Amino acid sequence: MHIGPIELTVPVVLAPMAGITNTAFRRLCREYGAGLYVSEMITSRALVERTPESMRLIQHHPSETPRSIQLYGVDPKTVSDAVTMLVAEDRADHIDLNFGCPVPKVTRKGGGAALPWKLGLFRDIVEGAVKAAGDRPLTIKMRKGIDPDHLTYLEAGRIAEGAGVSSIALHARTASEFYSGHADWSAIAKLKETVTSVPVLGNGDIWSAEDALRMVDETGCDGVVVGRGCLGKPWLFGDLAAAFQGQVLKAEPTLGEVAAAFLRHAELLVEFFEGDENHACRDIRKHVAWYFKGYAVGGETRAALAMSSSLQQIADLIGTLDDDQLYPGVDAEGQRGRAGTPKIPTLPYGWLDSREIAEGMRAEVAEAELHNSGG
Repeated sequence: MHIGPIELTVPVVLAPMAGITNTAFRRLCREYGAGLYVSEMITSRALVERTPESMRLIQHHPSETPRSIQLYGVDPKTVSDAVTMLVAEDRADHIDLNFGCPVPKVTRKGGGAALPWKLGLFRDIVEGAVKAAGDRPLTIKMRKGIDPDHLTYLEAGRIAEGAGVSSIALHARTASEFYSGHADWSAIAKLKETVTSVPVLGNGDIWSAEDALRMVDETGCDGVVVGRGCLGKPWLFGDLAAAFQGQVLKAEPTLGEVAAAFLRHAELLVEFFEGDENHACRDIRKHVAWYFKGYAVGGETRAALAMSSSLQQIADLIGTLDDDQLYPGVDAEGQRGRAGTPKIPTLPYGWLDSREIAEGMRAEVAEAELHNSGG
């Protein structure tokens, strides 16, 4: 699959996930398999203003190629300026725009999954970004829409295709669904029928390589975007690479192999946080349950891992585990991360009254860019 001039040997993309897909996690996933590994979401306004956090988040390790960054924004000029900066300073080989975030702090200002409802604003942002990107591929990732009564993905897909994006990814849920229920893969098939000149990628409920192959078979999509399915499971990318190359491979790591990956992740986080072990150990706490899902580790050990403040403490704790404990099978598979429950999206007052944005609302929407990162 090609995304502009970028050739992917396997049609697999790591989904941007706030607080997860930093350079440490991206590097770890790359060690297991091929694909395109995207940064966590960066706010375009913060990037243009060169806030220390945004500048840190866009950094890539020399081993990362191609370098991929996802931007979020609600103001066409600011997004364009951010893309211009990334290109002029050669900080990215691929840029993705986020139109899928369902987090209330973003949608309440009209951003993320709420934004494509405003067709003119969406068109202005995408067209301006594509122009600013020049010969660098610019892509978009979106959801089906705000809720079942306000779907936007087919119109947005046509607009983005016409603007010259290099690919379109669809998370087959609405903002109101958050991550609950089951992704509607039929929507991916409809988008693929609608968008014919650039690759369409599917996202949602890919927990295994078998799921990825089934999605491609059922929808006709050109590739897949993997998010929560790889949490605590970076070897999934090895399974995916093998599956798309027609090989049969399913990683079934022993507890010792899982523990080694967990420690490796922690070590990479220390490097990412510039030697701050305490910060790195705090950051990896959220990964404990994901890595050891299904394994007989014990509540006390899990709690202790989640309270560690140094690599040595982590190493000592995993040294007490039964390295030879076999893969637990179904108990270690399936859904990872919180699914949550359906909820009414938080939107700006009067947002659904019209498909175009009122001039008086633009200043309010611009406040959505005050956050460095989303979800």
